[in-house]
Amino acid sequence: MTFGITLILLSIIAVPSLLLSKKPNAKELLEKIEPYQGWIGLIFCFYGVWGIIFSILNLGWLTTFPIWWVTLLAGSVVEAVLGFMLGFSLINKFVLSKNEAAKEKAIALREKLAPKQGKLGIVGLFVGAWMIVASILFF
Repeated sequence: MTFGITLILLSIIAVPSLLLSKKPNAKELLEKIEPYQGWIGLIFCFYGVWGIIFSILNLGWLTTFPIWWVTLLAGSVVEAVLGFMLGFSLINKFVLSKNEAAKEKAIALREKLAPKQGKLGIVGLFVGAWMIVASILFF
C-alpha cells in the first residue's frame, strides 16, 4: 500500500497542469514544493528502483500472487521513471557528474521522456490507485 500512496503523491507533483485545472489554489502549494522537487524526485527514483529490485527478489510471488507481483513491478517502474524525470538535475549533479558517457545517455533519455511526463503522471495516478486496491484484495 505504501508504494501506491507514494506513487500517487509523486504523480500529483509530476502533473501540475492537471492539478491546477481542477483546483486553482493548488498553484501556491506547488510553488512551495518546487524548490524541493529535485530532492523529492531523487528519493522517489531510488524508491522505485528499490521496488523493482524487491519485486525481482520476490519472483516467487509470481506463482502465488501474480496480479500483485505484476502490479508492484509496474508501479515501481512508473515511480522510478517519474522520480528520474523530477530529480534529473540532482541525479545529474550527484550521480552522473564524474562519467561523461553516462551523463550524455541520461540527457538523451531525459529528452525522450520529457514530453511524456504528463501522460506518465496520469498513468501513475491510476497505477497508484490500483496498487492500493490490489494490496487490499490480493495481498
